[in-house]
Amino acid sequence: MISAQQISIRITELVWQTPPSALGPGQRVLQRAARVIYALSRDLSSGQLTLQAMSLVYTTLLSLVPLLAVSFSVLKGFGVHNQLEPLLLRALAPLGPQGQEIAERLIGYVDNTKVGVLGSLGLALLLYSVITLISKIEQVFNLTWRVEKPRPLTQRLSQYLSVLLVGPVLFFSAVGATASLRSAAIVQRIIEIEPFGMLIETGGRLIPYALIILAFAFAYLFVPNTRVRARSALIGALVAGVLWQTVGGLFATFMGSAASFAAIYSSLAILILFMIWVYIAWLILLTGANIAFYDQYPEYLASPESEPALSNRLREHAALTIASRIAASHYQGTPAWSAERLSHAMAMPLSNVRRLLAMLEQGRYLTRTADDPPYYLPLRAPETIAVSDLLDFVRHFGENGAAMDVDIAGGKLEEIERRIAEATRAALQGVTLADLVAAGAADDPKPNRLTAKASREPWQGRSFEGTAGPKPPMSG
Repeated sequence: MISAQQISIRITELVWQTPPSALGPGQRVLQRAARVIYALSRDLSSGQLTLQAMSLVYTTLLSLVPLLAVSFSVLKGFGVHNQLEPLLLRALAPLGPQGQEIAERLIGYVDNTKVGVLGSLGLALLLYSVITLISKIEQVFNLTWRVEKPRPLTQRLSQYLSVLLVGPVLFFSAVGATASLRSAAIVQRIIEIEPFGMLIETGGRLIPYALIILAFAFAYLFVPNTRVRARSALIGALVAGVLWQTVGGLFATFMGSAASFAAIYSSLAILILFMIWVYIAWLILLTGANIAFYDQYPEYLASPESEPALSNRLREHAALTIASRIAASHYQGTPAWSAERLSHAMAMPLSNVRRLLAMLEQGRYLTRTADDPPYYLPLRAPETIAVSDLLDFVRHFGENGAAMDVDIAGGKLEEIERRIAEATRAALQGVTLADLVAAGAADDPKPNRLTAKASREPWQGRSFEGTAGPKPPMSG
């Protein structure tokens, strides 16, 4: 009889140790799904998602009324403000009767907020509260997408205000147009004809789901300070939308049997239940964002670790690979490499690639362009870079002059290290980065003209410091 431990070992082998190329199409999908589920479980158990969701709950409570006030004022100017309350009721529907009470109170607070009499300082504080909420959401999404640099302040202000002023109008106009179209006379006549009536009725029931999915997809595309693929955003939004409806139904069931909860907390029960639902809502949104991230960057699913650490051998191998690929593209005149493109080509997590690029930049082997995102170019001619020197730099990077004072082997370890270094230099005598590029060209069964030229003619020691873009060698 197979034990539970044997089953666990077999599952581990199938999920993490079996390369996707060795599996069939259906098995690859199952392996990918298992890896995503494991990664989400890991992120939840580590507290990463829960802490982010809790921080957003606090920011939401502070900024919800100002956000609704700004949206209500903008919508009122376009005559679609009456649709704000139904949408709020739908969002708080899992709270049951308490949700309706909370929605009515929030609308009452918004009605009492007279934007026109706030004055310059009051209006500035109102907008600041709203922008703080969106900025916090961007910060959390940037952490999900491993983005280290936020948007510049001026760009944040312009884009956030555009969303606040234009986004609600477009959203509620679409909702209103849908309702108006459904009530049109010609549509009513079509509804009377089967099967068109059934199809329109089914489509009407799916519209709320579609609006939620589109709203989530828009958030995944717009909020992170990076380029998100539409396909990945839609996949994450689809999962988050289904979770929203499913968890909302379960929460509504819980609310129906939560009479004891209200008896314990009395008048505070409404606030506590509202905070719980806001927390669940943010957790669902962040779960969809993580799914979108893992779809766009499957390299993070190659290992059970969230941020896999490279061994010394892999770091040396990856550094040489990155340097040779960038030098080869410069020789051949092909498009320069970005960090994301290198990550996909090497099947290595983007964070690892960025650290290696920063290391090679610091060693003055590479330089970056001023593009956003940047592209990377060789700072020195590859035939002037000895592979042994590059390997020595990678091995010693980060030491900052630190050394161990005690050698328990009485100097023997130092002697062994010296002999290893000498053997490495002797084995790599005369081998340069240009030789790695030429070897790669020789392995190519159909090298192009520039690639073949790179294998014959070195760069003659030319310096490329300050290079602005890819410049292939001049042909004949």
